[in-house]
Amino acid sequence: MELKTKTTNGFLRTITGALILLALIASTVVPALGQTRRRPTLRRRAPVRRVVTPAAPAIVYYNVNAGQIIRVRMNQTISSETARVGDQFTTTVVDPVYTSGIEVIPAGSEIVGRVTSVNRASRQSKAGTIGVHFVSLRLPTGIARAINGELTDVTANNVTADNEGEVSGRSAMKRNVVFIGGGAATGALIGAIAGGGKGAGIGAIVGGGLGTAGAVFSKGNEAVVKSGTEFGVVLNQTLSLPAANVR
Repeated sequence: MELKTKTTNGFLRTITGALILLALIASTVVPALGQTRRRPTLRRRAPVRRVVTPAAPAIVYYNVNAGQIIRVRMNQTISSETARVGDQFTTTVVDPVYTSGIEVIPAGSEIVGRVTSVNRASRQSKAGTIGVHFVSLRLPTGIARAINGELTDVTANNVTADNEGEVSGRSAMKRNVVFIGGGAATGALIGAIAGGGKGAGIGAIVGGGLGTAGAVFSKGNEAVVKSGTEFGVVLNQTLSLPAANVR
């Protein structure tokens, strides 16, 4: 009887141990299985497409050569009676300028001028004069350049234009060229001072038909350049610019 009891107890212990072992295994495996099932599904990201922007084409520059004449229109009125050395004024380009058939300075561009000398009309019947210089060019696109330009005339007798619209002077009328008092009827004339300086004679009057040089200079009128007056700016140095439609 005692042997049977021991055998029964041993069997129960074995079963109990087996049940405990199974419980331990279940407590480890079941949560692991649950975690495996709960893992989120990884989503693949769509491939990123890189957009390659092509490089901008190189800008081509064209030379506007020294000696080029640009026709401009005065935007303000200046007078030898009130003007002072250093005063600035603006002009608007009237005719476009082309290089090799390419428009480089369109109509509507702005050229800035500066007063370099002023001689008021004297009681001795000497006409007033205004000397000017042109210092900068600004295109409608916003491109700006410093320039070195002088005053000249653009009458048909003194300039020529080729089939590409390039204007050039027939004679070197840019040395000591100034605005000269011509009276109320004619406004300011454009002429070359023979020797430079106050009281000098007139070497020439550009655009003739207005009397002899001496007669014009001796009238004693102030030089008045009215807004809207057209004249020429001749470049002393070559200028490099892109085509007019390039910004």
